Amino acid sequence: METDPQVAAAATWAEVKTASRYVISDLKPIGGKAKPVLNKVLMKMTKENRIRESRVERITKETDVRVTFALDGDGQSQISSGLPFLDHMLDLFAKHGRFNLEVICKGDLEIDDHHSVEDIAITLGQALTEALGDKRSINRYGEAVVPMDEALCRSVIDLSGRFYLVYEVMTRRQKIGNFSVELAEHFWRSFAETAKFNLHIDCLRGRNTHHILEGTFKATARALRQAVERDPRITGVLSTKGVL
Repeated sequence: METDPQVAAAATWAEVKTASRYVISDLKPIGGKAKPVLNKVLMKMTKENRIRESRVERITKETDVRVTFALDGDGQSQISSGLPFLDHMLDLFAKHGRFNLEVICKGDLEIDDHHSVEDIAITLGQALTEALGDKRSINRYGEAVVPMDEALCRSVIDLSGRFYLVYEVMTRRQKIGNFSVELAEHFWRSFAETAKFNLHIDCLRGRNTHHILEGTFKATARALRQAVERDPRITGVLSTKGVL
């Protein structure tokens, strides 16, 4: 993993501290020069502060999906799935999770939307797994409750390495545009199963199907943002087992 060139070029400890975006408190300068410890500094920064981004491609006879997923982003997105409502949901998923997300899918929509929705979710799950890496120092858990007018939706996540989905969301419409509403649950199931995490999504109240689904995507984005955030107080992973 490449390191900030300003840090790599630093010659003294003071320059390292000035150039670095990270707080390094457990390494000390030697004789005013940082060269003897610079490699240790860079190795520490590379291991604990690597850029958490992945690019995954999934090609089948039914779909061609490409996903770029950056966990430490600012909410930028470029989405093209052939399903405008799903594009809208993934746009706001990136925005409210502060992820940078690119999803390009060419699927067999002449049949229906099932294959595209499923394969996008699978590829997104693969990208999340790759971006998280060894899960070092992440919070692991995340929870969010989001209102969307009359709808109130909750999402709770545990990046445990084990898949489980509870989806308690009642809706009235079968279609929004060319998107099959029943596939919202299948999207979350495929995403969580591929990335191996616990996901509980509940609609606490609501009537408008668009509002309900939008609330679930926003809540899950915010819950995932909490779960993937790194806490410097966590040594290794947040598990008594020592692995996630």
